[in-house]
Amino acid sequence: QVQLVESGGGSVQAGGSLRLSCTTSRYVFMNYYMGWFRQTPGKEREGVAAIGTDGSTRYVDSVKGRFTISKDNAKNSLYLQMNSLKPEDTAIYYCAADPWTGMSAGDNWRKDSVYRYWGQGTQVTVSS
Repeated sequence: QVQLVESGGGSVQAGGSLRLSCTTSRYVFMNYYMGWFRQTPGKEREGVAAIGTDGSTRYVDSVKGRFTISKDNAKNSLYLQMNSLKPEDTAIYYCAADPWTGMSAGDNWRKDSVYRYWGQGTQVTVSS
């Protein structure tokens, strides 16, 4: 059973920073493509950032230069460092993982339907 456990959400004022964490098993961490998604009420889940097993990263345009996805091999942890937060970043953020080797091709990484495993989500609220 693959488990993804997120933490680090919270409330912050615009311009502030938060770091989200996602922990999982060693096997998943080392062999699965992993990403961060976010969702607001009434909207589809949006791919925010992703990282491959080779460390290659992808970002949605709206967060480039502000968010950084990274991995800590020693802790089996995935991170999303979010700086210069804006009210429109307010959402529930989810960690996702999948072993599919085609994830990095094109925009596959942004499609929530191709990720098999999901965390429970963590709320991020940015006030103006």
